[in-house]
Amino acid sequence: MNPSAPSLARPPQSFGLSYVDVSASGVRLSEVLAGLSYALDLTEGQREGHSVRSCLIGMRIGEVLGISEEERSSLFYALLMKDLGCSSNAARFAAIFAANDHDLKINLKMIDWSKAVESFRFVASNVAPGAFWLRRVWQMLAVFARGPAGAREVVLTRCERGADIAKLLGFTRDTVDAIRAIDEHWDGRGQPYGLKGDQIPFLGRIVGLAQTMEVFFTQYGVLAAYDMVTERHGSWFDPDVADALLSVPSEAAFWRQLREGDPLNLIATIEPPARVLTADEACLDLVAEAFAKVIDAKSPWTYQHSNGVADIAVAIGRSLGFSPPQLREIRRAGLLHDLGKLGVSNLILDKPGKLTDDELAVMRRHPLYTRDILGRVGCFRHLAGVAAAHHERLDARGYDLGLAGASLPMSAKVLCVADICDALRASRPYRAGLPTERILDIMGREVGSGLDPECFCALKDLLVGAPIPSSTNAPAVQLIAALSEDYYQAA
Repeated sequence: MNPSAPSLARPPQSFGLSYVDVSASGVRLSEVLAGLSYALDLTEGQREGHSVRSCLIGMRIGEVLGISEEERSSLFYALLMKDLGCSSNAARFAAIFAANDHDLKINLKMIDWSKAVESFRFVASNVAPGAFWLRRVWQMLAVFARGPAGAREVVLTRCERGADIAKLLGFTRDTVDAIRAIDEHWDGRGQPYGLKGDQIPFLGRIVGLAQTMEVFFTQYGVLAAYDMVTERHGSWFDPDVADALLSVPSEAAFWRQLREGDPLNLIATIEPPARVLTADEACLDLVAEAFAKVIDAKSPWTYQHSNGVADIAVAIGRSLGFSPPQLREIRRAGLLHDLGKLGVSNLILDKPGKLTDDELAVMRRHPLYTRDILGRVGCFRHLAGVAAAHHERLDARGYDLGLAGASLPMSAKVLCVADICDALRASRPYRAGLPTERILDIMGREVGSGLDPECFCALKDLLVGAPIPSSTNAPAVQLIAALSEDYYQAA
């Protein structure tokens, strides 16, 4: 492992995780994370269930290799959470290529980007799609001017961010190291550290193979996927690990189930029974906080937005007399309300001007994605409706369902007020963050028609009496130096 990137994962018990017998009661952490992994699939532009199917493939490889129970547990969570850092480079991809970051990530996974010719073709065919040819040429030159160091930096951001969030969740060192190394290649031509052979963490080699196999299997079928593994045997992939996967083709039932079944239903069957992790309330809070980091990394202009909304919502709820359990629930809903934005391209999220009708239609689908993802997570399912209602209005002119005030619970009304307040006080591509007086003036015009009067009065009392501190008044491009050049080029 690169000495500049030490692994300092806390033991699972630090955050309410505990190994239990499979028959023990409690919330299985695997079920929570498997459901939330669909948000990571959105960010990568992959078909829903990509992370879970990768987990099933990787665990089958581990079984063939005969790895220990402890290694299987670490591998299991590395596979499920391999894309924790995927949102952190989405803005840079969109800005550098002037293209839809989801399309870029899909196309990038289908080529052998370690080969110069394929990388050139990828850049040439993906920069500024639909733009005038001269604009495309200049954009392509800007990409090539960054060179290998520029590509490494983008991958480094993803891998280190994913490893950091895995540490936050308290996973083992092996899990963290595997997530950090998923884009390394056996021949040393991978990213971001150029690790070679046995320098690459063993579990990372399995994760890297499993995720690539899943992409080709889903797109082209099992035979084409095996052709890819054979072709990259000894270059991308550890020969021994690749051989273990190549021994599975005869298991037609395994691949049929992977293609036709619901992978979520299979997760519990592959988690090592003696090392099942359960999560207490504190751990579920931490999971929500971790995914808030994933959400807010998607766009530098919504830097720390999820935490800001959660803080404001809790403050309003406390003023309105919410009980401690209700405050905990409104905080989780605030942290997770924008999960669906992971499915929106940064070309739209970060656009400095007015959105077109088509772009607005895409943006207005993000509450639907939030509702769908949270609906897959048993312990968060009851939050799905509240979290997804943050753009609804009392007069039923909101989105995405157009619910009227009578259909909105108080927690949803609180979340709506909190979301607007934090959005107005934060910088956007087209304006700086607004002062308190201006925020209250703008929101005050919507009271009674769009915003609940009681919630707004609570917010006003909070902002005037004891202002809720903003995480930052500066645009994220001022805080993250590497973004400044990218956004200048994409403007």
